[in-house]
Amino acid sequence: MSDVLKRAAVRHLKPRLSRAQWDRLRGEREPATRPDLTTIAGRCGTDKWGVHFYTPHYERHLSHLRDEAFTLLEIGVGGYDRGKQGGASLRMWKRYFQQAQVVGLDLEDKSFVDRPRITTVRADQTDPAALHALIERFGTPLVMIDDGSHRPADILATFQILFPLLPDGGFYAIEDTQTSYWPEFGGEEDPAAPGTTMDFVKALVDGLNHEEFLMPDYEPSYTDRHVKAVHCYHNLVVLEKGDNQEGSNKRRVLTERYPEPSTPPGRSET
Repeated sequence: MSDVLKRAAVRHLKPRLSRAQWDRLRGEREPATRPDLTTIAGRCGTDKWGVHFYTPHYERHLSHLRDEAFTLLEIGVGGYDRGKQGGASLRMWKRYFQQAQVVGLDLEDKSFVDRPRITTVRADQTDPAALHALIERFGTPLVMIDDGSHRPADILATFQILFPLLPDGGFYAIEDTQTSYWPEFGGEEDPAAPGTTMDFVKALVDGLNHEEFLMPDYEPSYTDRHVKAVHCYHNLVVLEKGDNQEGSNKRRVLTERYPEPSTPPGRSET
């Protein structure tokens, strides 16, 4: 349509057109917007928003993966109060990550949740053989989320199996860490008690600085070397995996503790 005819058509039709139709006729379109994770969570009915407030934190760390093809594993499908319930968060992840394969692991049969790009697996989250079989079937997840039993012993056992398998650049989340302080879930009332989920997380924070430790015989652990960041929120911890070996300037700064050698390396005094 020529510009002259287009202007004539616009003058004739303007009173009858909606704003969207008017913009299309003029060749203008409003930019498409996609709902954020919190909006999708509300539509799917997951407690990751409302009961908890996890979705803004997840979006902060994972939004760069929104259009990527990868596998996301969530432990715990939910819906235990009534039959044929659960899967709300799996549907949320599917809608947000539109190229991802979403896998849910649960002790109960949740196969009624299965849809294209959503698959559930019935297994114990602490069973090494089951977890390795899951990864053999779906590939190594880039995002792993523990929303399972919430019991510290299970959380730590699952982490010891799965975190070494997570690739660099991946994310490992632990939800509902409030149970660390609840004896009813295997936690401890004393926040400083050993063996709880948060006691473990606090050790990971120390491990970020393992190269600054002064114990001469200290051997860095796997998590010391491979936990790159620890993000702690109310009831949620998000870990980033990567190389955590940046070096230290302690020998240059702590000169009394680390004096310069009196002779060059490889030479003996005469």
